[in-house]
Amino acid sequence: MRIIIAGTAFPFRGGLAAFNERLARQFIEEGHNTTVVTFILQYPGFLFPGKTQYLEGPPPATPEIIPMMNSVNPINWFITGRRIRRMNPDILIFKYWLPFMAPCFGTIARIVRRNPATRIICIFDNVIPHEKRPGDRLLTRWFLKSLHAAIAMSEQVKSDFSRFRPSIPVKLSPHPLFDNFGADPGRETAAGTLNLNPGFRYLLFFGFIRAYKGLDLLLEAFATSSSRTGGKIKLIVAGEFYENDEPYRRIIRERNMADDVILFDRFIRDEEVSSFFSLADLVVQPYRSATQSGVTQIAYHFNKPMVVTGVGGLREIVPDGKCGLVVSPEPVAIADAIDRFFVDARLRERLAGGIEEEKKRYGWNLMTGSILEMYGKTNDYDNKK
Repeated sequence: MRIIIAGTAFPFRGGLAAFNERLARQFIEEGHNTTVVTFILQYPGFLFPGKTQYLEGPPPATPEIIPMMNSVNPINWFITGRRIRRMNPDILIFKYWLPFMAPCFGTIARIVRRNPATRIICIFDNVIPHEKRPGDRLLTRWFLKSLHAAIAMSEQVKSDFSRFRPSIPVKLSPHPLFDNFGADPGRETAAGTLNLNPGFRYLLFFGFIRAYKGLDLLLEAFATSSSRTGGKIKLIVAGEFYENDEPYRRIIRERNMADDVILFDRFIRDEEVSSFFSLADLVVQPYRSATQSGVTQIAYHFNKPMVVTGVGGLREIVPDGKCGLVVSPEPVAIADAIDRFFVDARLRERLAGGIEEEKKRYGWNLMTGSILEMYGKTNDYDNKK
């Protein structure tokens, strides 16, 4: 089949790009002719909260990546739509995460679907964004009307989608493992790479930092953790601040944790990811809201147990007591879970075994299979609805 994935990819950085490129490689491995169409301009510079949107270095050998879209130029949307339509794909896949992209994606989709042979399928990170803005629902609803079918990566997202567009096929297919960060280098090697002492135990908070991710909750929890006060563990925070970092640094100062919280406050390159997860004993996701998380799937790949808050899709992905501990988004509950993990050796052993079994649910072949299943269902669907 001829498949085009439209969304973030090299030279843009981050989890969305990694997802799209890995999905394309899976389709290629399965024998499909697959291309990624990415952005010429993804965000205007003044709208991007981080330091840079771009990666350095050469592009990946596969898949083929064609810069084509400009998220804020309507003329470009029409040109891109016509170019993709002439490429005559069987499936055009969008990865949707933010209503800001709805006008661009929706216009392209409407032009491409004038080709009756092409099916438009979208994979949804979120239907309703974590940080809500005026017009989000209107933009999302407009984009959804351009689709033939959808993939939701959590039950919450599937439920949200069905409230907007109940008349088209939608399938739950969880976020696959992020297995593209290489093998575990081993604890000693990872500690040397990060210039950290392997004699300590480490918590890991990973990924860019915004209010909904609850790093402040974790810092307050860590301040009162008996494991920390006993001198046993340290907290690694690895990720770029996408908002003012001063409130977080204030907690660290006021709680006298400067020696116990290690900040890698920058974008973490792909080749560094394995070191952070190899050294971590426990990955903590103290989110205030969530649908699903790529961090969870990196933790699964490196066989790392997790403490997550029971919000959105996190409790679906991390079964409580099997692969991690699910708690309320409160510092006391998070601190208690951290202490339980480090005190109870039998719990640690049980979680390690549970991870090996649970991660089998998250193969990339399951995601591609879900997309192809939705493609088959759309062949009998009345596209005019």
